[in-house]
Amino acid sequence: MEETAYYYLDVAADGSRLQGGDSYTLTFKPGALPPVRGFWSLTLYHAHHFFHPNDLGRYSLGTKNQDLRVDPDGTLTITVAAERPTDPRRAANWLPAPEAEFSLFLRAYWPDDDVLDGTWTPPAVLKD
Repeated sequence: MEETAYYYLDVAADGSRLQGGDSYTLTFKPGALPPVRGFWSLTLYHAHHFFHPNDLGRYSLGTKNQDLRVDPDGTLTITVAAERPTDPRRAANWLPAPEAEFSLFLRAYWPDDDVLDGTWTPPAVLKD
């Protein structure tokens, strides 16, 4: 049995390297959160592969965050950017980034078969 699946994300859908001067979103469609029996997390690391220090002390978002804002239709959008979004909904789901390059890791703990056989994949990282 596989205990964890990891997805390393360091480029946006347009092929550009993730960097904090830009703002990005990852949008999980209704019913398309990582299919796990455990939990999932999206964690940000700066260029030296450590957590990026930030005023919120927020280094990841996922299942364990009970305050994530989900749209009425079940869509979950996570914003990754150096600047806090002004929209309260986006700010609630904001993962603070450095101004420089960074990477994201999506981890699926105790993943379902859809993760293991590649049927499910993370959403694209889109530049705003």
